[in-house]
Amino acid sequence: MDTNELLRKVRQLEIKTRVLSNNVFAGEYHSAFKGRGMSFSEVREYQVGDDVRDIDWNVTARFGRPHTKLFEEERELTAVLMVDVSASLSYGAYNGVGRDMVAEIAATLAFSAIQNNDKIGVIFYSDRIEKYIPPKKGRKHILYILRELLELQPDGHGTDLGNALEFLINTQKKACSVFVISDFVGGGDYSKPLMVAARKHEMAALQIYDRFMAELPNVGIIKVTDSESGEDMVVDSASARVREAHARHWADHQQRLSEMLSAQKVDFVSLTTEDDYVAALKQLFDRRG
Repeated sequence: MDTNELLRKVRQLEIKTRVLSNNVFAGEYHSAFKGRGMSFSEVREYQVGDDVRDIDWNVTARFGRPHTKLFEEERELTAVLMVDVSASLSYGAYNGVGRDMVAEIAATLAFSAIQNNDKIGVIFYSDRIEKYIPPKKGRKHILYILRELLELQPDGHGTDLGNALEFLINTQKKACSVFVISDFVGGGDYSKPLMVAARKHEMAALQIYDRFMAELPNVGIIKVTDSESGEDMVVDSASARVREAHARHWADHQQRLSEMLSAQKVDFVSLTTEDDYVAALKQLFDRRG
């Protein structure tokens, strides 16, 4: 990608995701992730426009009139995006779409964080740490992140989320909001570093995957390639038994993933490359709000 093409794509990504963060998610990010950066200030009688979620029901019951809690900024927040750049995100019928969606989601979250006056950093990972962008503020910093989201070419092909989580634990000494954006395919057992990270940080997981990972199409004999290992395999997709086994394997994987994240109180949304990621982000923010 030449410089002019890269700048054009960065600008397009900035325009689209800035509009989303300003118009669609205005206030929702702040409401969803204010917990570690807001401290209780006082209680006063409810006024029109106050967030009903901040009503103090004990004081309301005592006085017989609704009262709401007021909060003040305790300190600036830090948000960290953990972006999976492994080869499996290019799997399926829509090569590159997974990476494009990851970039748009990450950019939307980055602009939402900056709009909330937070610092934003990024950990790009595959089976190794590909690049680390320490948390900062400002438009120049955001544009640097956007360029890396579009241009970064990973050296690794596999996935090691455990290693990435350990890197997070070692680099982020203060509590922050962490967004893991991945297809969560491969990577081995990362339950222990996940437990350590989730105890310290507010964590959310966004899974993006090609629908053929869950549902094998009936198109006869096909050769499939493991995008991370490079191994080829011939599959008879016309066989109902093969398709059922494929679907069952994915369903089992999803159940284990959901249970592991839930056990560590990590918010989780899952979507395919054909779904509306705006709705998924709103679901995530609403769940936390």
